[in-house]
Amino acid sequence: MTASDLSVDGVTLTAGARHLVRDVSLTARPGETIGLVGPNGSGKSSLLRTVYRVLRPDAGEVKVDGTDAWSLPVRQLARTVAAVVQEPAADFDLAVREVVAMGRTPHKRLLAGDTPEDAELIDAALLAVDAVHLADRTFDRLSGGERQRVLIARALAQQPTLLVLDEPTNHLDIRHQLSLLGTLRRLPATVLLALHDLNLAARYCDRLYVLYEGEVTASGPPAEILTPALLAEVYGVETEVAVHPRTGAPQVTFLPQESRA
Repeated sequence: MTASDLSVDGVTLTAGARHLVRDVSLTARPGETIGLVGPNGSGKSSLLRTVYRVLRPDAGEVKVDGTDAWSLPVRQLARTVAAVVQEPAADFDLAVREVVAMGRTPHKRLLAGDTPEDAELIDAALLAVDAVHLADRTFDRLSGGERQRVLIARALAQQPTLLVLDEPTNHLDIRHQLSLLGTLRRLPATVLLALHDLNLAARYCDRLYVLYEGEVTASGPPAEILTPALLAEVYGVETEVAVHPRTGAPQVTFLPQESRA
């Protein structure tokens, strides 16, 4: 697995008369972990959908390794970009190992069986998300958190050079949140992900893009942009931001809002 260069340039996406995202640009250099943060409805998921080629931008372009993502053949795109989305997964009546094995499909000929290399990659993906013990379980009998880990394993088995994840820590307990984000940081791939938890974003992302009402309000290293003033503007709440004594990352504390009579 190597890493791709991602360039989003002036992307605008509309739904009727409403802008989902407006003139958004971002870059992710090979091997970087880039986080999208912002309140609900700020355009994070919509922007990600333009990157993994579900929603075509009305304006602007998305380039992967200098090539327009929308011009790539489907098979080549699947070998390059893997996505883990927020939408509920289908109720696969398959064993977990079979679901993870789907990630190998772009690298194989039609109806080809698993090779020893495929088996090793599937095992490694299951191990990376702490799901080895689930391998023989039926996917549709898993909890929400277990399903999430299996779908992430499927994406890892795909060996993408660009991994796109929309709220990947949803449904995960704290241990698996930390384990997953640590795993993503160690991948040789480029990672673009949306997160709600600002402290996780600050700890595990190289740079952040803050979206608000469909536009990029700020971007840069977490220590530079996660300020009380910006968070008040974007989230409408008062915060305190300190430096974590062990990690050196910004630590955001949301202060209780005053009750109004």
